[in-house]
Amino acid sequence: MQKTIKYKTKTKLIQEVLKLDDIKELEKQSVLSKLSFKKKSYAQIYFHQGFFDDEAIENIKNAKKVIVNSKTLKEKLLSKVDILDNKVEVIYPPVDVDYKDAEDVKEQFCKKHNIDSSKVLLFFTAKNMKTSGVKEFINIFSNLNYKYKTAIITGDEKQIYNLKFQLKKHNFEDKLLLLEEYEDIDELFLASDVFLLPSHNENFASNILKAMYCKCAVFTTANNAACEVVDVYSTMRGPEDASIQFKIDALLQNKADMKLIKDQNREMAKKYTLDKALEKFNQIISEV
Repeated sequence: MQKTIKYKTKTKLIQEVLKLDDIKELEKQSVLSKLSFKKKSYAQIYFHQGFFDDEAIENIKNAKKVIVNSKTLKEKLLSKVDILDNKVEVIYPPVDVDYKDAEDVKEQFCKKHNIDSSKVLLFFTAKNMKTSGVKEFINIFSNLNYKYKTAIITGDEKQIYNLKFQLKKHNFEDKLLLLEEYEDIDELFLASDVFLLPSHNENFASNILKAMYCKCAVFTTANNAACEVVDVYSTMRGPEDASIQFKIDALLQNKADMKLIKDQNREMAKKYTLDKALEKFNQIISEV
């Protein structure tokens, strides 16, 4: 018998879930059925993201299982809706990257963009660069004492255009590479050494796991749910945590520690691939 799901946003995981034979999307209630006061049907599995509006709470209460993308969101949900703890499951935003040797990718990338491949590459990208901390990223980067570094920032055309004006007061010379609408975003993650996201947002930043999978050292803020998969050393108290520049400087000057952290991050992120997420989903629906 097929099991029904409902969601707000069609993520990569949901796209794959909908390909399963025993899963179907709950049909939307038609205007006619609403007018005829036909009993409303609810999905057995509800993927919750975003705000807890009336519709979301109704779907949560009536689902047999609710799936969220972080422990933080689960705690918030349980504080707002009176349901049992074991009804809510966490599946982190899965990693879906065609992994290639990071050192080879970096070598090719640096050659293409005329960068010395011995330099450490610090990377920033986000859909909303402002709320994800691009200003803080630039401040941290500019205050690093380590000399052999280059920053890479990519985003959409409008955001990069606006950023160029903000950067006029900084004298970065050849230390910053701005890329508009970069087609192969995975290449940037694989080529980079450090992914720094001083985010103001609370929602799980999926790029953190992606960066870890691509062998980057990562740093992000405690207010972002992605800190759940990041080491305490790599967690910033907030977007403007000044101590983080000293931690990054120390890491950049110790190649052995850098390599160890990169390797550890990749091993951690392997637990959260798309295949692993589907395995967990299948285990969850077997209990429904």
